[in-house]
Amino acid sequence: MPQHNHAPIRICPNCSGFASVAIATGVRLRDGSRDTVPVNCQTCHGIGTIARPLAVAAKAV
Repeated sequence: MPQHNHAPIRICPNCSGFASVAIATGVRLRDGSRDTVPVNCQTCHGIGTIARPLAVAAKAV
């Protein structure tokens, strides 16, 4: 049977596919949990992949 030939995944070079993270601020809330700030990658805007033209430009650099 023929195999499907999928396009290679274009993972963001800045975040390596980990586009969203939660950074602990060091402050504890009243219930004892830590306060966190969600941060998204500025290159891929929290998606983890980039468009084809950006992927080609990133490899050229």
